[in-house]
Amino acid sequence: MHKAGWWMIGLLLFAGSAQGGDKDYRSPEQVEGTVAVDLAEARRLQEAGVTFVDVRNPRLYARRHIPGAVHLDLKDRFTEETLAEVVAKDEPFVVYCSGVTCSRSYRAAARAVKWGYTQVHYFRGGVVDWRDAGLPLDKVTKP
Repeated sequence: MHKAGWWMIGLLLFAGSAQGGDKDYRSPEQVEGTVAVDLAEARRLQEAGVTFVDVRNPRLYARRHIPGAVHLDLKDRFTEETLAEVVAKDEPFVVYCSGVTCSRSYRAAARAVKWGYTQVHYFRGGVVDWRDAGLPLDKVTKP
């Protein structure tokens, strides 16, 4: 194969793994400055009325999300300004995505800490753990 062909294959493989194509990827268990929560604690926080922020893409959010979760897609809606419209810097909130093979929630949690949020709860298991436990999920219905 021509040298340029190998370069293109390498680029495609890299792009796939950077987009979540690496099936062995696992998000970090802790994010500095946050409180890592498991399913039981996430459920307790939801029942207490703590705001949940879903940072997945719009298609996944529409298909299923934790009831009452605010959608702020990490790629284009999760900004310091949009988060400030949802929670104050000293208010608790839970950030989640699609589970341990998704990097969005840990990246969002780290950004929130950098922006000065002091009560960030990082729910690593996300919607997958919620679904697997048989807990209710909402979906976006079109009018």
